[in-house]
Amino acid sequence: MMYEGVLLFGVVFLAGYLFDTLTQSRNALMLRHTRQAFLFLAIGLYFVLSWHRRGQTLPMKTWNVRLVDRGERVAPLSRLILRYLLIWPLPLVAAMVIYGVSQATGYASIDLFIVFAPFSIFIWTWLDPQGQFLHDRLLGTRLVDLKARPSSPDHA
Repeated sequence: MMYEGVLLFGVVFLAGYLFDTLTQSRNALMLRHTRQAFLFLAIGLYFVLSWHRRGQTLPMKTWNVRLVDRGERVAPLSRLILRYLLIWPLPLVAAMVIYGVSQATGYASIDLFIVFAPFSIFIWTWLDPQGQFLHDRLLGTRLVDLKARPSSPDHA
């Protein structure tokens, strides 16, 4: 996730620069919700196109991990888009819980726990028999370790 975050910094920076150039916005609060939607789409485009091309983002390639469907192939584009969308609910719910606890207790410092919200997607993997993510379980996709399996032309 850390490696992916470093690359996403570049994606978000370039998308933000493009957005600011096209809209002539001078600060981050101008067109805030439009900017958030634009960045959501830019990040989605990065992931979906990477997964669609070879089943891997650059960090996934580095760690020899590939996203496949039940037939061990790259999943269809529609399923990849849905996968990207289904990744978001758990971290968003975790962020809302953190915010709610902060508001209920009156301790604004609890908001700092927001950094843990993205890791909430791993909770399901502790409960799943094969250690899959919830969104992968729902969509019939999974991450495979390429080092643990013999190389074949289909997996190259």
